[in-house]
Amino acid sequence: MTMLSIIAMAALVFLSRYIFLEPSLPIKLRPGIQRLLAYSGPAVLTALWGPIVFTHENTLWLKADNPYLWSACVAVLLAWKTKNVLLTTVISMGMFLVLHLMVFN
Repeated sequence: MTMLSIIAMAALVFLSRYIFLEPSLPIKLRPGIQRLLAYSGPAVLTALWGPIVFTHENTLWLKADNPYLWSACVAVLLAWKTKNVLLTTVISMGMFLVLHLMVFN
């Protein structure tokens, strides 16, 4: 049953993406809808990283010993300055690893 659910969800995600990405299909979205959908990626990513960075054991964690917060700040600055996703990811993950394992342990 679990495998059937996984296959069904994969098929649903694939087909929903394929309909809009296949150029030979006659489906086009209005510019207003396209502009609205441009915000869905950042909104989902924020919903994922926000609770990880700012909470710990269901409480707000804005103290100086939060390695997630320090790494997120570095990631934001690197992304803003370099505009390089790979560099930002590698450096911020490395910083988190050092902070989590050696500094704030």
